[in-house]
Amino acid sequence: MAATSMAAALAASLPAPQAAPTPSAPTYEAIPASMAKVIDIEAEIPITSVQLDAMVVSKIIKHAKEAPGSSAHGLLLGLDLDGTLEVSNSFPLPHHSNDEDDKSVKSVARYQGSMLRSLKEVQADDSVVGFYQGMTLGSFFNQTLVDTQAIHQEKLRHGGIVIVHDISQTARGNASFRAFRLTRAFLDAYKKSNFSTTSLIDHRLTFSTILEEVPLKIRTNALVSSFLGTLSEASVPPAAQTNPALATSSAAIPPSFAGLNLGTANTPRNLELVVEALDNYKTEEGNLAYLQRQIAREKAKADAYVQKRKEENASRVAAGLAPLPEEDVSRLFKIPPEPSRLESLLLLGRIDAYGKSLEETASTGLVKMYAAKGNTGN
Repeated sequence: MAATSMAAALAASLPAPQAAPTPSAPTYEAIPASMAKVIDIEAEIPITSVQLDAMVVSKIIKHAKEAPGSSAHGLLLGLDLDGTLEVSNSFPLPHHSNDEDDKSVKSVARYQGSMLRSLKEVQADDSVVGFYQGMTLGSFFNQTLVDTQAIHQEKLRHGGIVIVHDISQTARGNASFRAFRLTRAFLDAYKKSNFSTTSLIDHRLTFSTILEEVPLKIRTNALVSSFLGTLSEASVPPAAQTNPALATSSAAIPPSFAGLNLGTANTPRNLELVVEALDNYKTEEGNLAYLQRQIAREKAKADAYVQKRKEENASRVAAGLAPLPEEDVSRLFKIPPEPSRLESLLLLGRIDAYGKSLEETASTGLVKMYAAKGNTGN
C-alpha cells in the first residue's frame, strides 16, 4: 500500500500532459488573374510537335480494326512540355447511329466524364489534349471533324490536336498517323460563321488552308519493344522437344507478305469514292448557283424599285410637290444571305485526298507489276 500511495503521490506531482496541438487545415488562395500568365510559363510556348506513345498507337490501331468502317474515334490524354504535346494515353468513345442524336450525345458525354474520373482516381493522365479519328484512303475532311476540333481549340489549353489514322494504309502494312489543327484564318471565319465568297477571299481560304499539319513522332520504350519482339519470335511447341519430327515453328505475329501484294485491291474502291465525291461537289455547286440566281433576282427587284422611286420623286419635285419618303428596301424585299461555301471546301479537300491516295496506290502497284513481269520473264 505504501508503494502504491507513493506512486500515486508522484503521479499527482507531475504536470498534466498537454494534448498535441491540432494542425490547422491548409488554406489555398486563388492565383490572381494578373499573375496567372506569369506562373503558367508553358502556356506561352506554342506547340511545335506531337509525341505519340507506342501504347497509344497500339490502342488506336486496335480500335480502328474493331470499329465498323471508319467510325473509330476517341480522346487523347497527355500534357505539353517545352513546345511538345506528349500523348501518353487514349480511350475510345462509343459510336451510335444517327437516329438518336440527342441521346447519343448525352450518353457519350456521360461515358467521357466517367472515364476521366476513373483515370483520375488511379492517378493516370486525365488531361484531354485532343482526339483521334479513323479514316479510309486518306479522306478525313468532314463537318464533324471540323466542329469537334474547333471546340477543342477554343476550350483546351493549347488548342488541342486531331490525329488521323488511315485504316487502309494499316491494312497494307504501313501504320499511318498524322497530326493536324485548324489554321487561325479558318478559325476566324468559323467563329463569325461567315464562309461567303468575300470572306474566303479576305481570309485567303482554300481547302488546303483549313488544316495545318503538326510534325509527329512516335516514342517507344523497352517494354513495348520486348513485347513485339516476343510476338514476332518463332516458338517451338513442347511436343517437338521429345519428337523432332513434330517440330513446327509458330509465332503470335505471322510473317507478313504485304510486300508481295501488287497493291491493286483498293484501286476500284478508290475510283468509286473519287466519282462519288465529284458528284457530290457538282450537286453542291448546282445548289449554290441556284441560290446565287435567287439572290440576284431579289437584288434586281430591289434596285428597280429604288430607281422607280427616284424617278417619281424627281417628277414630283419638278411639279412642285413634296417627294415621297424613302422606304426601307430590306423590309419590302427579302434578300437571302449569301450561302456558305464551307461544304464545297470540304468536298474539294476530300477529292484531293482521294486523288493523292489513288496516285500513291497506283504508282506503287505499277512498279510492283513491272517488277513481277520482269521476274517472270527471267
